[in-house]
Amino acid sequence: MDNVISHYDRLIDESNDPFRDPPELKAYMDKWDGQPFIDEMRLDKTKTVLEVCVGTGRVACRVCGLCRHFTGIDFSPKTIKRARENLKEFKNVELICADGFKVRFDVIYSTLTFFHFPDKKAAVERIASLLNQNGRFVLSISKDRESVVDYGDRKIVYYPGDPEKTQQYLTESGLTVIKRFETEFAYIFTAVKS
Repeated sequence: MDNVISHYDRLIDESNDPFRDPPELKAYMDKWDGQPFIDEMRLDKTKTVLEVCVGTGRVACRVCGLCRHFTGIDFSPKTIKRARENLKEFKNVELICADGFKVRFDVIYSTLTFFHFPDKKAAVERIASLLNQNGRFVLSISKDRESVVDYGDRKIVYYPGDPEKTQQYLTESGLTVIKRFETEFAYIFTAVKS
């Protein structure tokens, strides 16, 4: 995990901030987690929301204004610092570097992050434990099957997700998958804790 944290800290040092991408690049990123992904959360001003691996706030900026309270977690200190800058207009935001809290949420989502977790079953179980009764988990996993991404001066190991195993992990964690669909670049799952 240290290699991943270092990678994301370096992305900030290199001025790589998806929150500040031009409209064309934002439209490209929507192919993983665009409006259909956001719609699956069924947000309203009564909901508490957790984003797993919030990054610099690229998706959070579209969610924070739609819920009562937003929490974002990430493992990169520099990324969290940048997210605080990017999301400062929202007064309902709490950003935490790392994990370890026991608060429960109405909605939890994760997009383009599960490829960092080698033990996906454990990650899903942890998320399920943080959901309120009838809470929703919306997950986007990349269709990309690459296991190593070469950034020139560093290589990052990825653990690609398998849609069938992902659905199995969701079910085994006590969640009911109520919807599964594809975008151009991702598989999206909506699961509910019953």
